Amino acid sequence: MPFIATCHCKATRLEVDALPETVTICTCSNCSKRGGLWAYYPAKDVRIVADDSQGTYQWGWKVGKFHFCTTCGNSTYNETPDFSTGQPNFDNPLVVLNARLFDDVDLAAIPVHEIDGKNLW
Repeated sequence: MPFIATCHCKATRLEVDALPETVTICTCSNCSKRGGLWAYYPAKDVRIVADDSQGTYQWGWKVGKFHFCTTCGNSTYNETPDFSTGQPNFDNPLVVLNARLFDDVDLAAIPVHEIDGKNLW
């Protein structure tokens, strides 16, 4: 049974087959203002079922795409290369889903990892 994530107005709908083992809060200037609780998935594991009202924001190097719903304003998901080695791996794209959008999921049961993005980059 898939886990479903929707924005407030339901214009965006994403599905995954598993919940993340952890979620991430990042303190960088972008993430802290967006208020996301980020769940990292290989792009192949996320199904974007509805994306009817998406806006996209890019900044700096324009490596990542930060999506939001233009109708309700919710931060929905990001697209980024895998940076786990410290360098962008464009052959291994990730979808970073805002876990706050999961429907009927107890987020308090998922451990939270904080990244000090404010001081790292």
